[in-house]
Amino acid sequence: MITLTIDKQQVTVEKGTSVLEAARQLGIDIPTLCYLKDLNAPAACRVCIVQVEGRPTFDASCVLPAEEGMVVYTNTPEVLAARKQILELFLSDHPFECLTCERSLNCELQRLVKRYGIRDLHIEGERNHFITDDLSPSVVREPDKCVRCRRCISVCENYITAFVYRMVERSFQSIVAPAYNGSLMENSCIYCGQCITVCPTSALREKDSTAEVWEALANPDLHVVVQTAPAIRSSISEEFGFPVGSPVEGQMVAALRRLGFARVFDVCFAADICVMEESTEFLERLKEGGPFPQFTSCCPSWILFCEKFYPQLVDNLSAVKSPQQIFGVLAKTYYAKQEGLDPSKMFVVSIMPCVSKKYELLRPGMSASGFQDVDAELTTREFVQMLYQAGLDIKKLPPEEFDSPLGSASGAGIIFGSSGGVMEATLRTVYEKLSGEPLKRLELDEVRSQEYKKATIHAGEHELKVAVARGTGAARRLIDRMLEGEEEYHFVEVMACPGGCVGGGGQPIYFETNDWNEQISHRAKRSSGLYDLDRQKEYRKAHENPAVLQLYKDFLGEPGSPLAYKLLHSRNFPRKLYSEQPLLIQK
Repeated sequence: MITLTIDKQQVTVEKGTSVLEAARQLGIDIPTLCYLKDLNAPAACRVCIVQVEGRPTFDASCVLPAEEGMVVYTNTPEVLAARKQILELFLSDHPFECLTCERSLNCELQRLVKRYGIRDLHIEGERNHFITDDLSPSVVREPDKCVRCRRCISVCENYITAFVYRMVERSFQSIVAPAYNGSLMENSCIYCGQCITVCPTSALREKDSTAEVWEALANPDLHVVVQTAPAIRSSISEEFGFPVGSPVEGQMVAALRRLGFARVFDVCFAADICVMEESTEFLERLKEGGPFPQFTSCCPSWILFCEKFYPQLVDNLSAVKSPQQIFGVLAKTYYAKQEGLDPSKMFVVSIMPCVSKKYELLRPGMSASGFQDVDAELTTREFVQMLYQAGLDIKKLPPEEFDSPLGSASGAGIIFGSSGGVMEATLRTVYEKLSGEPLKRLELDEVRSQEYKKATIHAGEHELKVAVARGTGAARRLIDRMLEGEEEYHFVEVMACPGGCVGGGGQPIYFETNDWNEQISHRAKRSSGLYDLDRQKEYRKAHENPAVLQLYKDFLGEPGSPLAYKLLHSRNFPRKLYSEQPLLIQK
């Protein structure tokens, strides 16, 4: 332990602690722009500079180790003037589009400018201008707004391990971009959107689909239905002043009806179907002896990651479509037939915590209904924006119920939104099919993942080795151990984002802390609302959901039937990292 003095206050910290973190222990908030504790500390922005007694220049506190007897000043007139000048330098090469910017009022650069009272620019000069990359169906890059913080580089390298971004060019022309300053369509990007969630400005954002949805809602010739992902109901509440993780399912349904959707359905119903098909596929693999492990297929970013980085394991991926796509095809076949609707006059909207779903709905094989199964996807942020535009406050709305038949879900479908939830939901069904008896303990804490968990589940005569990886970086480490022969599993769940879908790239952006692990913990709190809803459900296993059983009886026949396979399964295929293969179909 060492003792130093910061702004005339003594503090004792562990050796190796940065001055920035030491100051925070005293309640002194040194500003940062590039820093994310435990993820990114390149000292690139210099906004966190401090003055150390006896040193001739300022130091970046995020990388400055605290030393015994050090005397630090964080708010002298010289330090404050230097910080303001640094911010002015950023602004001198930044577009002045705050009123029309995607991140207005939720921009870290904007907050700092306000904090330091910058009203006029005293620095003028040449400005960079880069081409906006909007070729991707999911992520838009607007390099003019990049502040070179390198957060996207860190999260993509260290957490996602897709290695998309680099610093390219030099000096004043340097910018964070994919290799050769190319498009996100041309490299190893998996469209997870985690780079969006850590970007302090709007240099990275999702491709906006709200105008397309508003247009569909205004078209009297279209029957517009909506499906909502489980994670949405415990995350939009943050945007309306509820405590983190508060489930607002009923108010969300009411708001969607007021937006004008003809039917409001629950993708958790499709998640139950996913469990039925995936468990059937798994039992077939047990019967045939593999290939193992069977990987889950609910996350399109994970699917793309496997196809690009581990093409030899594509056959291990479950062939079952994600709940979003299962719902889309059932809406335009089963539901359309029941209601006597022309599927060509239907418009299916999904509301997801994910930007990768915008890519997924355009993948080959996602038109099994004879039409594009899902027509548009909104992220949580886009959904909230539509509510704001319509003047709807969910706090003021009475709760309402989902519509039938595609709105009836079990608790198993709801926990799909949390890391480990797909595994837990599937094991609730697999266990009973293998053992012939009910699972006594439905809440399987051993597979609720913080990063990587493995467990052994005894079901009848079978000993199932399972694992859950939160983040494709954790999945990479798990797979590498498997390929080295160090570990083996029967069933593995992978979700690309922190905490699973609750931490998706389309969720509300949280910047109340510059600690990466605290940000992950914040996202994980959203899971508690989903588990609460699970416990409240009459049916907590997918195979007990009466609406699911009726669907198979009236339409699909049985899990794994030829019709179920035709509609609910798709093909995954190996890709090259820099490939000329088409990633998606034309809309």
